[in-house]
Order: sequence, then C-alpha cells, then structure tokens
Amino acid sequence: MHHHGYLWTGSKQWFDDEALRRPPHPDAPPADGKPELIQRHREVKAEFPVVDLPPLETAYWLIKPGKSVRGTWSEPKEAAEWLGLQLIEYAPRFVCERDRDTTRLSVLVVSAAERLAWGGDVSHGFYLERPAFLSVALVTCSPNRAAPDTPCPVGGR
Repeated sequence: MHHHGYLWTGSKQWFDDEALRRPPHPDAPPADGKPELIQRHREVKAEFPVVDLPPLETAYWLIKPGKSVRGTWSEPKEAAEWLGLQLIEYAPRFVCERDRDTTRLSVLVVSAAERLAWGGDVSHGFYLERPAFLSVALVTCSPNRAAPDTPCPVGGR
C-alpha cells in the first residue's frame, strides 16, 4: 500500500463544472436521444480521464493520468507531511480567516496521517482569493478501499 498526493488550483467557475468531475454514466444515451445529451456524454467520456479537475469522489483521482500525481509515499506520516507543506504554502491566500489558523491546519495533518494509516483517503478544498479554489488530496493506492480494482496510475509499486 502507498499514497499519492494530488493538488489542483484554478478557477472556481471551472471547478463548479461537475459534469467533468464525475465519470460518465456507463450507459450512453440512446442513439435517438437528444443530440445535446449524446454530445455531452461523448465529451465527458473523452475528457474525464484526462482533465485535471478534482473528481467528486477522491478515489477517482486514480483514474487520472500519472502526471497528475504530485508525490508518492509508502508511509502515511510522510504523505501527511506533504499535505501540511501544501496547507502552509497556500494558507495566506485562503479567503476564510478561520481556515488559516495554524492549530486547525495541524489537526488536519494529524487526522490525515491517521486516516491514511487505515487505508482511507483524504481530500480538502479551500476557497482562495480571485475567486479561485484549491483542492489537495491524498489517495491510498494498491488497493484503494473505495476503488479496489483501479490500477495504480503511475504503474508501479
């Protein structure tokens, strides 16, 4: 078992496009269905696996290309430390003052290490100024509890 780190920042408007943040329905619309539904299904089917938007379900990060992985760790504590470094780096840009509290951020890091230790995933999101959004996630791999049949995106370990 190991853990992958993912980080995304971008436009809140793009983040809010939920169709590209979930895998397409396994069944395509009927051939005689509305053309706009058929086209949208094709777009989502082609784009979901490659677009770097954070997925609605954390385990779906494993479907994304390996280049999306920002780091890989065998130990939960090391992965949580990476999370802590990301939170420290971005905290000055958090819109909500409460989210910048260092004690609160420390609790998130400790909690992440505990969750990863039993095979869980960790996902946090913060609004940044402009309006922008930060998504940072740690995903347990090989296997993932929510998606045990999903192969490792970096092909190793």
